[in-house]
Amino acid sequence: MPSVYASWVGQAVILQVADNGSCVPLCGVIVGESETTVRIRIEEGCDMDIFKLMILAVEQDNWASVLVN
Repeated sequence: MPSVYASWVGQAVILQVADNGSCVPLCGVIVGESETTVRIRIEEGCDMDIFKLMILAVEQDNWASVLVN
């Protein structure tokens, strides 16, 4: 069974991430995942692993293509 995040790989997203009672948006491109984490590229050469338990929502970053063009 494919992962929930498999369809988001390679796409610009905004992750809603919870930590210590706060919810923080994190923009980037999902580049992969493991059993417990999602790897997101925040900028070229800067990847970050986020625990899946901390991710509250994933949404498409509609502004990513506007800012690039």
